[in-house]
Amino acid sequence: MGEKRIRLGIIGANVGYGWTPRAHAPALAELPGIELAAVCTAHEETARESAEKFDVPLAFSDHQKMLKEADLDVVAVVVRVPKHYELTMDVIRADKHVYTEWPLGANLVEAQEMAVLARERNLSTMVGLQSRAAPVFLALKDLIDDGYVGEVLSADLRQFSSGVLERTSGRTWQKDVELGATTLTIPFGHSIDAMCMCLGEFESVSATVRTQVSQWHESDTDRMVEVTAPDTISVNGVLTSGAVASAQVVNVPYHGSGYRFEIYGKEGTLLVSSGGSPSTEFAQLYGARGASSEMEEIVISDRYTFVPDTVPDGAPFNIAQLWNRFATGIENTEDVEPNFDTAVQRHRLLEAIQKSSDTGRAQKL
Repeated sequence: MGEKRIRLGIIGANVGYGWTPRAHAPALAELPGIELAAVCTAHEETARESAEKFDVPLAFSDHQKMLKEADLDVVAVVVRVPKHYELTMDVIRADKHVYTEWPLGANLVEAQEMAVLARERNLSTMVGLQSRAAPVFLALKDLIDDGYVGEVLSADLRQFSSGVLERTSGRTWQKDVELGATTLTIPFGHSIDAMCMCLGEFESVSATVRTQVSQWHESDTDRMVEVTAPDTISVNGVLTSGAVASAQVVNVPYHGSGYRFEIYGKEGTLLVSSGGSPSTEFAQLYGARGASSEMEEIVISDRYTFVPDTVPDGAPFNIAQLWNRFATGIENTEDVEPNFDTAVQRHRLLEAIQKSSDTGRAQKL
């Protein structure tokens, strides 16, 4: 990026919870090309608290007022999924470039409407599919494209995370499948997007989407709540390249084993592994070529890192990589991914997966 500072406002900047204090604020604090100029929360008191905490000059409790009064180039929508559509559409109508967290909408229709309006207004967009900016996946994609494994024959992705049985009342709203924040849309959505970035899109899918744990214990109220959101997703399919791919993402009660993504080709093998989710945590890359070699760790080049080394590891790092990319795109008037069109493509895949599970039939994309 050049010396020009892009002025950013965040809707959903409460210091007490959410993705802004965990990822966006610490990432943006280390990016000289972006100025966090305004914050908006639901209440005046929390807005002032956030402005003080993040050292921001403008605080709002009404997003429409922020859109009208603050001199902003771009606005980030960092709130619960059910509010993404309304707030993002308001940002677009205010003719601001927009970053919205993933999933873009509660469903495909919402995502399509946001993408269409942003395109009509000639605005730059970005969706928070941060694995697309993770060095491990940038390096993996280049290795595959450069022929490290030769022709890709098959791939397998497995991710098991723990904690499905209990949540606080601030998070049990996710129990409702219609609200769009589920294991299918969030952990599976992030992981399958990284697979598609590296290997290409699915041509067809067969899937099972199930809710294996139908009640959660709400820990702060000591009550059980009924759950319709799925916690178990298993997909088999064929990619447009002809490779066969499978993916299983599950939220289990205890002792999740983490993440493992394997790619097998005619000339070699590649593996990404993580103790958690590589979209927010450290991941390692391994590879081997030919029949006689053994799997060894592949050191990821610094050329895949585009942010200062002062950016904290963990959740802020890939978010900082995304913001750097988005700011460069805005400055150069260039489309960059993952944008809203990327999000629509991913929502379309998730819809096909759900339909396959509902009908028991493979779905073409």
